[in-house]
Formats: sequence, structure tokens, C-alpha cells
Amino acid sequence: MNLSRRGLLAAGGAVGMVAATPGAASADPARGRVRTGFDRLAADGYGLLDGQRVGIVTNPTGITHDVRHIVDVMHADKRVKLTAVFGPEHGFRGTAQAGGSEGRYDDPATGLPVYDTYTRSGSALADIFTASGVDTVVFDIQDAGARFYTYIWTLYDCMEAAALAGKRFVVLDRPNPVTGRAALGPVLHKEFATFVGRKPISQAHGMTVTELARLFNGEFLAEPVRLETVPMSGWRRGDFFDATGLPWVPPSPNMPTPDTALVYSGTCLFEGTNLSEGRGTTRPFELLGAEGIDRRWAEAARALELPGVTFREAYFAPTFSKFAGKTVGGVQLHVQDRELFDPVRTAIGLLVTAKKVWDGFAWRPDNWIDTLTGSTTVRTMIDAGASTDEVVGAWQGELAAFRAVRKRYLTYR
Repeated sequence: MNLSRRGLLAAGGAVGMVAATPGAASADPARGRVRTGFDRLAADGYGLLDGQRVGIVTNPTGITHDVRHIVDVMHADKRVKLTAVFGPEHGFRGTAQAGGSEGRYDDPATGLPVYDTYTRSGSALADIFTASGVDTVVFDIQDAGARFYTYIWTLYDCMEAAALAGKRFVVLDRPNPVTGRAALGPVLHKEFATFVGRKPISQAHGMTVTELARLFNGEFLAEPVRLETVPMSGWRRGDFFDATGLPWVPPSPNMPTPDTALVYSGTCLFEGTNLSEGRGTTRPFELLGAEGIDRRWAEAARALELPGVTFREAYFAPTFSKFAGKTVGGVQLHVQDRELFDPVRTAIGLLVTAKKVWDGFAWRPDNWIDTLTGSTTVRTMIDAGASTDEVVGAWQGELAAFRAVRKRYLTYR
């Protein structure tokens, strides 16, 4: 079989036991124990990194099955020449809130230089990779499954920068915590590209980070990077996070549990409104509300009979973010059947009903909702009085087109 250079690089170079092929991700005999990309890399003696000066893009989610951080593990292993760490939003050790990072410093535990990638891209990020002196950039971060969760765009930016800097790029896989069964929601329109959505993928992408890396390399990068991917073993597309046997580490301060990830790809849309999305509570993105909302919202939401979910009238007082220190009314989502639950459709239903029952409803003045949904469609249709079904129906054509592209890069059954 003859492959063009682009086709070969887009596929992600296959090396021995880490080949990124559909058959490589067959399940382990003992279900409930997933081996991450890092687990498999380490079990192979780090052969993929042999002779390389390695830098790794990671955060607190880069852990082993026994909750040791992979940077600490690699730094102590003479088989790996780990020379740099690159931190994303929230930072390498995870000390920063949303929209923040830790800056440049030397890690006290290992002495390794930590470089800040947050908000850096293109030649500016390529210069950081060059200055670090690494030969290979490794990526290992737990994703949450939503287009606007910034780690996947850190992945994209780092791939682009590694290509510009002439660096090799290795992606270590971890589960999509909300399964990889389906792509859901509207697809980003290119004129709305930002750091919460660089390229036209759906709002809930239903992919793992190695699958996304292969898609980015094959479809979006002007110059493909020298890509290698290390898939998991034991993970199936229908697995939720609790089926993996892996420990959960919050990938960001407001993603405390896998339950948060389950709703996040939908209810994060409330960031684009004047309602609280539950930041500053113990149930971010499950609690939604504002001053002046009462039981009527929960009643209207239940009347939609959305599959797999119901809604409880709720009152809460956020400790920070919107309505900090004030008691607000709203709803709490209770997912009753996660197999049937559609987070994006549910969020649209909640937006439609909130606007109907609460006179104070408003979009954020900067129309952030358009940035999150990827176009003006959701906002303008809801403002025009469209129903939940009508809004969801509006993106089905673009979603079908993305699903066809996505299918070419799926590597798990």
C-alpha cells in the first residue's frame, strides 16, 4: 500500500505495541481495568521515547493507576530523559482557576523547568518548544468530551507548534469519560473559532484525545506533525468513566466528578447567559439558577419529558462567580438514565424554558453563547421563539457531515 507523506503522518506513526489501529484497542480479559496510554508506554520500557529529550504537556490528571503523577514517575526512571514540562490552562499542578495558568517556574518536586502554554500558539509556542531543547513533545491530559473544554485545543496548538519547530509529537490516550458513542450538538462555524473551539467539530465530540489528534493531523493542520499515538487497552466506546477502574482526578477546578462531565457539554452553555452555571457550588453545571427564578422553571423543564433526565426545583448560594453570596433559585439536573441522556438537547430545552418562565433572562452582552455553540443559530432561534426540537433540528445536517469525517479516525470498538 502506498501512502502519501500527509496520509502517513495523519494516521499517526505506528511503532510496535503502540500502533494506532482499530485492532489495537481490543478489550483486556479483565473488564473494569483500563490501561491508559501511559501505562502501556511504561510497560514497554518507554521504547517509543528511547534516545529522545522529552517534554510533556500535562496537568494533575496525568497519573498512573496508583495515583502517582507521571512526571514524578518518568523523572525517577533512568530509561526516560524527561527535560521539560508544559502546563495548560489551570497549570501543570492545577493551582489556577478558569482562565488562568501558573506561568514559568521550576517544579519544586523534580527541579524540571515548567513552561506555560496557555494562550500561546503558532510560532510563539514553537519558540517555547525550541527553547526547551526537547526532541519529542508528549501529551497526556484527561479530557471531558466537550468542544469548549480547552485541553483539546492545547493539544491542537501544541501539535501545530511542534510541526513548526520540527519536533516529534506523541499522544498518550485516556478515556472519554462520557463514552465515545456519539457526536452531538452543533458544529463550530469557522468564523467563530477561538480557544474554546479552533476547528469545526461538534459540541460533544465523542472521541478520545488520540482520535482527536489523528483527526486534527489529517483534516486541519496545514503542516502535519510527526505524530505517534499510544492507545489504551480495555476501553470500549460505550464505557463511562466508572467502568474503567481508573481513579478520577478533577481535570479542572469545576469538573469535580465524572457526573459533572456527563452534563458539561450541554449546561456549559449557561456561561453564555446571565444565569449561574453552578460555579461556586459543589455541583457545578448540575445546578443552574438566578435571582427571581422559582419552581416554574423545573415544572416547565419536566414537561419537556427529555430522555434520561429530570429536574428538581433548587435553591443555592454560589461562593464565587455569578451571584456570589446570594441565594438564587433554579434547577438541579438529575440524570436517571445516562444511556438515554443527551446533554446538548437537554441544555437547549433548559434555555428555551428559562427564557419562557423568567422575564429576567438575557444572553451575556458579548454573545458568548455564539462562541460556545459555534454560530448565531441557537441564540437567534431561541430569541425567535423556536422550540427545543426546532433548534436541535437546525444543526442535524452539519452534524451528519462531521460524523462522516469523525468515523475515519475512530480507533476503538
